Amino acid sequence: MAQPVASPAATRRSDFSPLLREIKAAGLLERRTAAYAMAIGINAVLLGLTWAAVAVIGSSWWALLLALPMGILTTRAAFFGHDAGHQQIASSRKLHDWIGMLHGNLLLGMSYGWWNDKHNRHHANPNHTDKDPDVGEGVLVWTLEQASGRKGLEGWLSRNQARIFFPLLTLEGFNLKVSSIRFLLARRRTEKVELGLMAAHLVLYFTALFLILSPGQAVVFALVHHMIFGLHLGSVFAPNHKGMEMPDDDSNWGHLEKQVLTSRNVNGGLVTDWMMGGLNYQIEHHLFPSMPRANLRFAQPIVRKYCESIEMPYVSTSLIESYRLGLRHMHDVGEELRATA
Repeated sequence: MAQPVASPAATRRSDFSPLLREIKAAGLLERRTAAYAMAIGINAVLLGLTWAAVAVIGSSWWALLLALPMGILTTRAAFFGHDAGHQQIASSRKLHDWIGMLHGNLLLGMSYGWWNDKHNRHHANPNHTDKDPDVGEGVLVWTLEQASGRKGLEGWLSRNQARIFFPLLTLEGFNLKVSSIRFLLARRRTEKVELGLMAAHLVLYFTALFLILSPGQAVVFALVHHMIFGLHLGSVFAPNHKGMEMPDDDSNWGHLEKQVLTSRNVNGGLVTDWMMGGLNYQIEHHLFPSMPRANLRFAQPIVRKYCESIEMPYVSTSLIESYRLGLRHMHDVGEELRATA
């Protein structure tokens, strides 16, 4: 599917109010606290059963098979931490913070505060290279300007980033921990609770593995678990914005343009919705970040119809097509470096 063109929207600020009124009238912004409590409880029980299964199997390489459900369930825990950051679950900010820290710091070993700060900046200015940390220059680059002049290892990474993108995602689970530790250590005087919960995670996680498994099995289990977690989590977030419009400071966009033109939905049924946590309805999530994730699919036809009525491009593709578009964008960014290599 063709990507939206920035020029018509560059000087247009569409009215978001009618859409907001329709969504409110449909009751889609109302919290679903009971449903969240059940979903969080089920996920916690399944995680507990997975750990129990590891203990029952004991010191055997067969236990490594359980790294797969462990990776999927910890990704579910990350979704709940994400939702807490968006205030989707309950009415109390303090309760949201505790839900976020228990899922992020204690269960996953990643800082809720670090993630929340980074993710909120992304939501405020999606795909803006100077303001969105998700498209800032790093291991990967997202614009020709970022790629220009890269040499050595950085140049090789930029030239081949489309080819190595999914293998790199297997490292994301480790990157989240390292970034969190650096964030918390730099603020250890003010982030004592988060630092303590993360320290508890590291002690409990590795103590359990080394008590149940042999040292070699424990290390391999941790590696496989975090590789699956990083690949799963990264694969959920990767299709959402890569290859979409990238506004700059001259783009006079309102909230509707800023969120719709930079986001892409992924079509799918119940399996896709479950595996992606409902975040495949990325346009709706960006327009209404406090909307419970389970409501996003109900908001989708309303949002799409409204965008069509005001002739605003609304991009929704298959999962495979979304990856193809994102990887094509990454490949094109490295084209100049490949030509001069």
